[in-house]
Amino acid sequence: MLDSDYSSVYHRWQQQPEQFWAEAASDLHWYKSWDQVLDVSESPFNRWFTGAETNTCYNCVDRHVNNGRGDQTAIIYDSPVTCRVQTLTYRELQEQVSRFAGVLAALGVTKGDRVVIYMPMIPQTAIGMLACARIGAIHSVVFGGFAAEELAKRIDDARPKVILSASHGIEPTRTVHYKPLLDTAIGLVEHPPEHCVIYQREDSKAELFEGRDNCWETLQAEADERDCLPVAATDPLYILYTSGTTGTPKGVVRDNGGHMVALHWSMKNVYGAEPGEVYWAASDVGWVVGHSYIVYGPLLNGNTTVMYEGKPTGTPDAGAFWRVIEQHQVKTLFTAPTAFRVIKKEDPRAERLQSYDTSSLRALFLAGERADPDTLQWAERILQVPVIDHWWQTETSWPQVANCLGLGLLKIKHGSSAKAVPGFNIEVLGHDGLPVAAGESGALAIKLPLPPGCLTTLWQDDQRFVDGYLSEFPGYYATGDAGFIDEDGYVYVMGRLDDVMNVAGHRLSTGAMEEVIASHDSVAECAVIGVQCAIKGQQPIGLAVLKAGEIIADAELESEVVQLVRDKIGPVASFRSLKVVERFPKTRSGKILRATMRHIADGSDYVVPATIDDPVILDEIKSVFSTA
Repeated sequence: MLDSDYSSVYHRWQQQPEQFWAEAASDLHWYKSWDQVLDVSESPFNRWFTGAETNTCYNCVDRHVNNGRGDQTAIIYDSPVTCRVQTLTYRELQEQVSRFAGVLAALGVTKGDRVVIYMPMIPQTAIGMLACARIGAIHSVVFGGFAAEELAKRIDDARPKVILSASHGIEPTRTVHYKPLLDTAIGLVEHPPEHCVIYQREDSKAELFEGRDNCWETLQAEADERDCLPVAATDPLYILYTSGTTGTPKGVVRDNGGHMVALHWSMKNVYGAEPGEVYWAASDVGWVVGHSYIVYGPLLNGNTTVMYEGKPTGTPDAGAFWRVIEQHQVKTLFTAPTAFRVIKKEDPRAERLQSYDTSSLRALFLAGERADPDTLQWAERILQVPVIDHWWQTETSWPQVANCLGLGLLKIKHGSSAKAVPGFNIEVLGHDGLPVAAGESGALAIKLPLPPGCLTTLWQDDQRFVDGYLSEFPGYYATGDAGFIDEDGYVYVMGRLDDVMNVAGHRLSTGAMEEVIASHDSVAECAVIGVQCAIKGQQPIGLAVLKAGEIIADAELESEVVQLVRDKIGPVASFRSLKVVERFPKTRSGKILRATMRHIADGSDYVVPATIDDPVILDEIKSVFSTA
């Protein structure tokens, strides 16, 4: 396909946006059609498909069974940590979801009630989500194993009638007992749930408290099946909490109609996925990637989705992803750049890949943080398929910038997420809120109205939604990311605006420096932070993790990297310091905690993020800067 395919579709959306989304919506099932495609009468709280009635679960499950796809596999559960592989067909999924919807209904859950889901990466998690959607309840998934205090904040904000959980989750090196964490959280809240439903995993059972706790399997066996309940397209489907700068979590609200239209459209047009193919998003259902592209997107599109309870390495080794691709004939893989960085770190020559046949793979998509060109090119070389960086956020729920495989692959420019996806008008704004020239850096913003699928507000906090996203640049949604757009319309996301340094009056991107450092042959992954400097305001300091087996003196590496930055960015970068660390502090979704490291380096107070994977790593970072 040619560039004109993408261009013509983007132009068609620009010219007739409401007709464009009406056509996309026609592929799905509606109990009642819409009165308006886009209702802006209460702007900025715009609503998509007002007057329409639908059901997301029906479109994900029952629609496929009724259209003859009941025997197709819907979910592949692949768990190297328990040595289990299990499959569910669409018909089996329909039976389990409709029965669990009966469980929720018997516990008093009705349309609009909230259900918090605090579970590991097992099929029951997706079943719980879909069962909520089936009866019009609003689910809020909290990453399994989250600290009790953080879970308590989310419970008090959502005020669920029921909480779904499991006895435990399994990590490569430990078992995380969820039930004691849940019990502690409930003890902290002002608004405890009426009931908890606990899935007892095979290798250990949790203690159940009489009167509040219920056994998942017992209730499931006794429940009656429930049909899908028509809900308004504008009714909430779920709440997903993202960390707020004040420490108070922000509950992103997603609607039913616009969400399913956008995700269904994206599966074919962005990812090039056809119904019946195996689609694997190697993430967790606790994050937006898991909501959009483990559960809802693939099932809406009639794909087979993989739920993987494992890691890129350590379950058992750096060949884990290749084994899953071969065994399940994965066509599309979507994961975070950090997953490939850790694979590259452990197996830099991709020797384990030689043991597997990954010829089924059509494309690799990367998102979640900036994909440095070195990692992208490494993945291209070893997999011999297009490696597509794309950019989106918890708030948007689907890609806002991507090389849309289904519309014809555009030229790949390493370092860029390609062009704005139809539905999104991306601009770069200066401090005055006006668009800047091509190639000039600034704040990346999306011109309103936002397309279907994006957040409609924050749960019970409309003002925070306006203040946090819409006030900085009137007429735009502020993404919080910095970057630029080149003369060809390619978008370059260079990191969070907080990560743009001011060095002697020059605004410099940490992402640009990280791109240079990552190009060094010995470096597996890296980060650059701006540390306070009395003379220059901020001074960039680099941190690097070496590839497995690399032997190079710290001073030699520092000298070579400093010269690389000087050659490729210039003396203006004022880059003179690189420190080698064993590993980085990261969120459980794989994002490097740059802001936390910056606070440590500055000696300022900080709060350990609730999403941190292993707080012990911070001690090493402290020691690095204490000896600086």
